[in-house]
Amino acid sequence: MPPPADAPFLLTCRRQPTAVVPVWFMRQAGRSLPEYRAVRGTGNILDAIGRPELAAEITLQPVRRYGVDAAILYSDIVVPLAAIGFGVEVVPGVGPVVREPFRSKADLARLRPLEPEDDTPYVLETVRAVVAELNVPLIGFAGAPFTVASYLIEGRGSRTCSLTKRLMREDTATWHALLDALADLALSSLRSQVAAGASAVQLFDSWAGALSPDDYTRYVLPATRRIFAGLADLDAPRIHFGVGTGELLGLMAGAGADVVGVDWRVPLDAARARVGPGKTLQGNLDPSVCLAPMDVVEAEVAKVLEAGGGTGHVFNLGHGVLPQTDPGVLQRVVELVHAHQRLDG
Repeated sequence: MPPPADAPFLLTCRRQPTAVVPVWFMRQAGRSLPEYRAVRGTGNILDAIGRPELAAEITLQPVRRYGVDAAILYSDIVVPLAAIGFGVEVVPGVGPVVREPFRSKADLARLRPLEPEDDTPYVLETVRAVVAELNVPLIGFAGAPFTVASYLIEGRGSRTCSLTKRLMREDTATWHALLDALADLALSSLRSQVAAGASAVQLFDSWAGALSPDDYTRYVLPATRRIFAGLADLDAPRIHFGVGTGELLGLMAGAGADVVGVDWRVPLDAARARVGPGKTLQGNLDPSVCLAPMDVVEAEVAKVLEAGGGTGHVFNLGHGVLPQTDPGVLQRVVELVHAHQRLDG
């Protein structure tokens, strides 16, 4: 069933007042939950994502346990790449690994358009199954062009993205062609998720923090803008999140999203000044805080809520839930957030 029109998460994404601060957690579905471990079994995450009944159950688990205000689809940013046969797998403890990395213009031929109904029908089936049971909004997501390109070029995650930056500067024409192709993949995937029932979407640019503002503006921002512009006709809030992007927040705010995610390195009041008016902020409790004693957790949650201010703040972590997190701590965080009185009433 579709979520209620007055769902706090959706209202806040649109900067409309709500009685409570909405809260959800990136990576809220996963290894920190015993019920996840009970159903997940062994095998590759892409295999699990390809089983709609299992993926739907995993998506719903944190909503049942925590009472969060939104679910996020159990999937992965490399699903479209795997679906079009680029040759990517997700290795436990490593992350996405590309067997034959992208090296030159010739590799553009390996990137064909995504046809969601044919290539990722299992994702759409999962979305429909989740929405049928859910009473809060479902967030669909995709990987941003720069981050996905970095996996294709580096062959796996890289903090420096040195090979990526080399191609970016040495063969700018191929670079922009690559990012345009990846933007098309993300856009097709996100639009299909919304058509299947997702109420909002998030674009993950996990490695964008490796870029300077000038490089981000020249080499990344145009493709990112294409994605958000291509979603503008949908009635679905758009969220833009990156890690280590404190110096890029103003630029990210100009990419076209309704909500800008903030990692834990920048206080929300400072982030709001960088982002400017008219945007909702999402974040930004340090995930490691959830491993601390409860009095520390409570104090840090209060700090984030105070910095978040009034209308226009979705509470979240500054990145994903750590696997060793006690689910009871996250339950307490949700209670604290929901008990908080917004500064604007």
